Amino acid sequence: MTELVVKPLTPRAREIVAAARELLEHEGADALTMRRLAERLSIRAPSLYKHLPDKAALEAAVIATGLEDLAAVLEAALIAEAEPLVALAAAYRAFALSHPHLYRLMNDRPLPRDQLPAGLEERAAAPLLRAVENQTCARAVWAFAHGMIMLELAQRFPQGADLDAAWREGVTALQARADYSRQQSKGLD
Repeated sequence: MTELVVKPLTPRAREIVAAARELLEHEGADALTMRRLAERLSIRAPSLYKHLPDKAALEAAVIATGLEDLAAVLEAALIAEAEPLVALAAAYRAFALSHPHLYRLMNDRPLPRDQLPAGLEERAAAPLLRAVENQTCARAVWAFAHGMIMLELAQRFPQGADLDAAWREGVTALQARADYSRQQSKGLD
């Protein structure tokens, strides 16, 4: 399979993507239209298409900035951390709660892999894979974290629910599973 090479954005396209992300972060996904973006940039909407072919390309570029930021946050969380999974869960949750509209855009639909820079998805996943050393376990951790975040963003938990305790419980259980899996792979059961 041939990997598609995504061309780097021009400086003007990066400005447009930054403005789109700002619009998304402040007003939500419904506000992220080419017309609203053009108004924000004080240009006509057709001018945007000189830099990005369509709204899907714009959203993919915004998602790429989110993945870059998330990767940096997760990489930083692992530095000299005695409990890497706890640190990653806290960093992932903080990122998602700080950027709820971006988080939803990044995770509410299929990932536009063919429009992302090569290696970006892998970079964002790498800290979790390092922490648990098993792709299946990493996917389970991610599914737990994503489910918790989506429920928290949707305010589905009862008022006063101790979400920190729920996170601790889930991460502790998943850490135990990761430790067991690590021992199994090394033949230490």
